[in-house]
Amino acid sequence: MDKKYLLAFGMGAASLALGILVVRLIGIGTGLPPVDPPENADPPRRIANISGPYTHKNLTVYLVHGDNVLTGKTPLTLEEAMQRKLVRVHETSDVNELEIENISSTDEVFVQAGDIVKGGKQDRVLSVDLLIPALSDRIPISSFCVEHGRWTARGNESTSEFNSAEEMLPSKDLKVAAMHSNSQAAVWDNVAKSQEKLSAAANTNVASNTSRSSLQLSLENDRVRANADDYKNALRSIVKSKDDVIGFVFAIGGEINSGDVYGSNGLFEKLWPKLLKAAAIEAVAESSDARIRSTVAAELISSFLADAEAGRMTSSQNVTNRVRVIKRQSGAIAFTESRDTEAGAWLHRSYISQ
Repeated sequence: MDKKYLLAFGMGAASLALGILVVRLIGIGTGLPPVDPPENADPPRRIANISGPYTHKNLTVYLVHGDNVLTGKTPLTLEEAMQRKLVRVHETSDVNELEIENISSTDEVFVQAGDIVKGGKQDRVLSVDLLIPALSDRIPISSFCVEHGRWTARGNESTSEFNSAEEMLPSKDLKVAAMHSNSQAAVWDNVAKSQEKLSAAANTNVASNTSRSSLQLSLENDRVRANADDYKNALRSIVKSKDDVIGFVFAIGGEINSGDVYGSNGLFEKLWPKLLKAAAIEAVAESSDARIRSTVAAELISSFLADAEAGRMTSSQNVTNRVRVIKRQSGAIAFTESRDTEAGAWLHRSYISQ
């Protein structure tokens, strides 16, 4: 057979195969559905609608605007449910697992990774997001100790239950340790570092005589609270009359730190005071760093969010029969998304610069 003919035949066959492949992938004119990407394929990038900056001292906040993907009644936060005694968080004598029970007959409760619960045999931080249905059974939830050493009653507190959830982890290193590294040793190490930084900033030892290792009690220190209140008072009103704000990203000293975005404005508004307090405490802890840096451009905040969401999937698991948690890593950005599989929508997205 003529060599030119063979070459032409081969090129034609290759073109035909390529054409068939393209048609099958896009599903045009074939009646076939498009081929679904694998589960760990990169999601499409998006540019978030950002407003700001809003700055006080070394803390700069940017607001994330967007549509509500969650509909229906906004769940209670863990803090307000515990204040109203509608949720019980039970000690199990297992450092890395507690049990949570919603006794409300009408309200669901949103638990956020990074929530600190006070009491029990030692204070803990909860390490995954959960959505607890009304009148639930006891549901296990993973946790880490943020109070090294105590395993007995503290004052009049119960050792069988926890009594409040007013604080969140106040540093990105602690968040990474509890939510991504899953390392108790790293959590203890970063609790100590946070206490040291807060002591330097407050010009006093913030470790409580009641329990020297308790992060919770250090966050309750009068000087820490007074310094954080300065930031909170300056920035708390930036969300006022903005009913499309669904999250925020903050920078400290001109460096992007972390952010949280929610499926609805209602859920974000409930969590905003607690989120701002945690960011303010971290800014206080870093306030002794005298280096001056320029403000981060809003475009970089959008890129930070988009890069995180397009990162390589590192895990995907159902933490309950309703909540699925997906984690991604993009360079030095750790991303977590919790999804309500029943509603088919995402609840919360966490972005942490490592």
